[in-house]
Amino acid sequence: MAYVINPDRTKPWNGLPELPIDKILYEDIDIYRQLGDSKAALARLQGRSIAIPNQAMLINSISLQEAKASSAVENIFTTDDELYKAYSENPANEPQGPTKEILNYRKALWMGYDHLKQHDFDENYFVKMYRIVSQFSDGIRNPIAQVYIKEGGSGPNAGTVFYTPPRGKGIIEAKLHNLLEFLNDDKTYPLDPLLKMAIGHFQFEAIHPFRDGNGRTGRIFNIHYLTKKGLLDYPILFLSRYIIDNKEEYYGGLAGITQRGSWKKWLLYMLKAVEVTANITYYKINDIISAKDAILEAIIDDNEISRPESLVDALFTQPYTKVRHLTDRKLFAENTVRKYLDKLSDMGILEKRIMQGNSYYLNLELYRILSE
Repeated sequence: MAYVINPDRTKPWNGLPELPIDKILYEDIDIYRQLGDSKAALARLQGRSIAIPNQAMLINSISLQEAKASSAVENIFTTDDELYKAYSENPANEPQGPTKEILNYRKALWMGYDHLKQHDFDENYFVKMYRIVSQFSDGIRNPIAQVYIKEGGSGPNAGTVFYTPPRGKGIIEAKLHNLLEFLNDDKTYPLDPLLKMAIGHFQFEAIHPFRDGNGRTGRIFNIHYLTKKGLLDYPILFLSRYIIDNKEEYYGGLAGITQRGSWKKWLLYMLKAVEVTANITYYKINDIISAKDAILEAIIDDNEISRPESLVDALFTQPYTKVRHLTDRKLFAENTVRKYLDKLSDMGILEKRIMQGNSYYLNLELYRILSE
């Protein structure tokens, strides 16, 4: 048998096979065909993102949507208004509940990205991501933690155990060490980065090293692996969108490996996720750039606002703008900022909203694009 499956899903799978997996599990014409399509879509996205003069415009916007989508996989929901409003606030006014969890995911995207500029993937990376998304201060789960993965929903099997991750002194650490070697050592394990990402994601979820937040940490890893390997300059791939739209297939793919050794189905799923979301993100970038150019042209034609390019750049870093965002950048004096934002509201470019006594200016086009 090319892959040893989990013999008893109710007992810790301490026999989880180490990486790499046998070549026979991925050397397949269908997998390689999908791999080619996925790499082409990713390369096109990378080429388009380089052309954006203001990367913050894309990075802030797309990463917030990725954070929202990934959290929704875990049934953590918030509205776009709540999310963007919270992001536009002063960090001292910390949001609570689902919005806070989503913003923590976005924070992890950036802290992990910065960590990997200086380091390879290591245990500290995963612990750091886990602590940010879960807001717990512990690390690798203790062997005494009786962790089980159970069926959700309200069906006849709801609450039954369908997977029990490895458990025991030093076992999780050893399996995580093997995963890290596989991810970092491309000479010993010369495999295409997209295949490595998909294999690594499964292995991380199967190890389930933390008592909570493993799903979000694993999805953050996906994006960081692509940036670390140079396939993307920034963590902009909206990958969790595909997982939400195909949630049952995602969990079915994970279970298919543990119970049947069905690696082909899983690899095709993950590669297709890269292709589809790379295309979605590519067209979203085009829409954002077109909207930005149209708004800039309208402001220039109006000829009543100075430094229009800088103003429009600021308006596209996030959907909601407050006066302080522009004064903090030292673009204009406070009275000038209010005058310009009200002017843009009159032009139908922004929509002024009063929430809890504060004025917010919503970039209608950016909000529409991100909400699609």
